[in-house]
Amino acid sequence: MNDLGACPACVGLPEEALKKAASNGTSQIVLSLPGIHCVACINGVERALRAMPGVANARVNLSMKRVTVGTDQPVAPEDMIDTLELAGFEARLLDTSLLGSEADAYGRGLMTRIAVSGFAMMNVMLLSVAIWSGAIGATQHLFHLISASIAIPALVYAAQPFFRNAWQALSVRKLNMDVPISLAIILAAGMSLYETFFGGQHAYFDAALSLTFFLLIGRYLDYRSRKAAASAAAQLSALEVPRVMCLRDGVRQMVDFADLAIGDLIQVLPGGRIPVDGMITDGESQIDRSLLTGESRPVQASIGALVTAGEVNMTGPLTIQASTVGADTTLRKMVTMVDEAEAVRNKYTAAADRAAAIYAPVVHLLALAAFLGWVAYSGDVRLSLNIAVAVLIITCPCALGLAVPAVSTTAAGRLFRAGLLVKNGTALERLAEVDTVVFDKTGTLTVPAAARDALDAEAQAVALAMTRNATHPVSQAIAASLDGVTPARISGQQEHPGKGLSATYQGQAVRLGSGAWLGAGRGTFIQIGDRKPKKITLRSELREGAQALVSAWQAAGLSVQLVSGDDAAETGRIADQLGISNWLSGTTPEEKVAFVNKLTEAGAHVLMVGDGLNDTGALAAAYASVSPAMAADASRAASDIVLLNDSLEPLIGLPRLAKAAKARIVENFAISTLYNIIAVPIALAGFATPLIAAIAMSTSSITVLLNALRLRGRV
Repeated sequence: MNDLGACPACVGLPEEALKKAASNGTSQIVLSLPGIHCVACINGVERALRAMPGVANARVNLSMKRVTVGTDQPVAPEDMIDTLELAGFEARLLDTSLLGSEADAYGRGLMTRIAVSGFAMMNVMLLSVAIWSGAIGATQHLFHLISASIAIPALVYAAQPFFRNAWQALSVRKLNMDVPISLAIILAAGMSLYETFFGGQHAYFDAALSLTFFLLIGRYLDYRSRKAAASAAAQLSALEVPRVMCLRDGVRQMVDFADLAIGDLIQVLPGGRIPVDGMITDGESQIDRSLLTGESRPVQASIGALVTAGEVNMTGPLTIQASTVGADTTLRKMVTMVDEAEAVRNKYTAAADRAAAIYAPVVHLLALAAFLGWVAYSGDVRLSLNIAVAVLIITCPCALGLAVPAVSTTAAGRLFRAGLLVKNGTALERLAEVDTVVFDKTGTLTVPAAARDALDAEAQAVALAMTRNATHPVSQAIAASLDGVTPARISGQQEHPGKGLSATYQGQAVRLGSGAWLGAGRGTFIQIGDRKPKKITLRSELREGAQALVSAWQAAGLSVQLVSGDDAAETGRIADQLGISNWLSGTTPEEKVAFVNKLTEAGAHVLMVGDGLNDTGALAAAYASVSPAMAADASRAASDIVLLNDSLEPLIGLPRLAKAAKARIVENFAISTLYNIIAVPIALAGFATPLIAAIAMSTSSITVLLNALRLRGRV
């Protein structure tokens, strides 16, 4: 590994590599890096790739665990993967066309509009102060004209999101929150222009701008709270191997996944993901099915064994005869299952949206009633229109629009500081209603571990020296179990793909790896010199914080259940340790979804906590969901909340905070309602000018924001 403090862009790079770093290349290839976790990993990946001929640049995105490689001449993705694996990094090819654009153009656009409207509002308010201070006649008219020249272009640009959404609703003969907002902005600006050009005493450009400014803040907060990662189904699809090694007429050739046919012979090297469902016709290996089934131990597979798409070949080359391809593979069926589950959960309607459906038509009727009533009473159309505009502004749903996103954003910030990333805008509303929790076992409640008791002190020291810098999960588990041991001095360490590790210790050859490689049977062994290989017992142990989390949630009244793809003995052992009486073992991904759906149909609001591809469907089907940061990409995408820490303890307070957030949302609706009860009659009676209405509206918005900030304290 490289120095943790090194700059990932330049430290240790030769001059030629620095030149490459300045170019992005003419084409790009994106690789998934599921095992990277620190700055040193970034250094190692970028340095290895930039040293390859034809590679112009390589940039790692640690949060998304991907590297984007720019090339200036053809370079096979398989060669990049081989280079990274030799450097100690697991890599997979991603089909970026299935992931969509990652640009956040909408968010940047909202921020720009907030800046424009805020800047214009401050300048117009300065001019308004001069008018309030006594400017009259030509000076007043000039200040109004300058205000108009600032406000109108700013409003035309900044208020576009409201105008666009209002027009879309009106074009299909519907009302939404943006219709009264747009009317208030247009009428306030229009009346101000009329007053300016016809010598009126008052113009309300500052009211229109402040209205736009505060509403844009609410829109941005709402957008940030709702913005989620790419669809889980797209993430699953991207994990499909886009190009595979196929044997046709005895000739090896790389073919596109879409061109495979039933009966084709496919070669999968150690570390590769199996692209199709089929039967092994040549070779013997261990298969990692944990991402698909949750089975914690690798399965030995040889000629005649059936394998499925999405499983990982661990220890030896395999030739597989395809029995299903394309849309019929297990992985592709899982994509369909997740798509359907996401569609069901996305039907949840946020509280603000439910309120908006009632609020918008009422606002229009009030403004219309104010206009008609004052025309009938006074006969003054100009006065009546001013009062109608004041009613529209004072009832403008700014506080209502801020009620939910202000709370969601504040709560999300607090959770992020605690190690939890909220990805879905309605997640906290749904979490507050959860009454049942379903846990996955492998990788969620448990982590792989190795028993050190069977090894003497010398074997422990040698094993630690060989595994402490390795990236394979088994090696990492062995190294973690040897905490406190002083590593031995070894040299010449080499990694043998599909077999294990070798090195030299005190002049003797040492090997650590599969029993098949060491001639010792099944399992993982270490051999020093000519001595008899010693078995390293692998097991699952509870993840840090698992016991505390389960106990706390049970004490809070939640029904906690365990569903695993692992066998009954292992699942039962973990359930007993945690005090979970309801558990189910040996489940397939489809059975997990069915289990969650059955609970839902019985009236339960289910929170699913899982990490594997086999959990993705259940995560999407559940009422709310959580996954660890080290989970499969698709599982993280399907989840509402991602746990950023290794420990599960940050999850303990999640239901309590969700309930507090929902309470703040209800309080904000109450504040907004009370404000309207007081302010609307004043506006209808003609005692509020559009400017006073804008000030009142701003005050209610600030009150809602301050109430939301209470979540930053203790809950």
